[in-house]
Amino acid sequence: MYTFESRVRYSETDEKGLLSIAGIVDYFQDTSTFQSEDLGVGVRYLKERGMLWVMSAWQIVIHRYPKLGEQITAGTFPYEFRGFMGMRNFFLNDAAGNRIVEANSIWSLMDMKKGVPVRLTQELAEKYVLEEKLPMEYAPRKIAVPKGGAEQEAFPVTKQHLDGNHHVNNGQYIHMAMEYLPEDFVVGQMRAEYKKSAFLHDVIVPVVQEQEHVVTVSLCTQEGLPYAVVEFREA
Repeated sequence: MYTFESRVRYSETDEKGLLSIAGIVDYFQDTSTFQSEDLGVGVRYLKERGMLWVMSAWQIVIHRYPKLGEQITAGTFPYEFRGFMGMRNFFLNDAAGNRIVEANSIWSLMDMKKGVPVRLTQELAEKYVLEEKLPMEYAPRKIAVPKGGAEQEAFPVTKQHLDGNHHVNNGQYIHMAMEYLPEDFVVGQMRAEYKKSAFLHDVIVPVVQEQEHVVTVSLCTQEGLPYAVVEFREA
């Protein structure tokens, strides 16, 4: 298990002074990155071998949002490797050790040049210690998108959306989807399913479906194929 301690910064908070969902995702991404770097199998290691981890799905359950200035501990650990897939839990604890956010994630190991999944190498697998998965209620990887929905104004992918692999960072899709939440909608659970990478200058067409206590945002190509689907459930 890997953990690091932090304090909620002003730049990470929303208009209510609470750590935003996007901020939570950033903490989780940073935590897994720190662990991999410390184990010697981080970004450079993977690039030298022509591989990268690609996010397939998120499930984040928020019991309480930490506030500005609050001391928190972010943690992560992998709990299963299967073929080219890796499953990893995340959590945020408050200063008293209470679990305030927990998450599940599914990743795919990819060949950078061919764009196809590759089986986890023995060397890579041996670097990680598998832990027992968190006792949370696990949602399916795939998100059932309701029929219908309102198409929103399209927008292009810009440089600010990209990560070091030159495609839209998985956290950026969540930023994009949050723009379509109703006022005063407090998210208790966020799920995201990633289907296709978006690159610089691609055009994203959002399609929003609203149901009682649930908002689903499909971020699509101009042909209607989803790059990512993000589901928000109200607390």
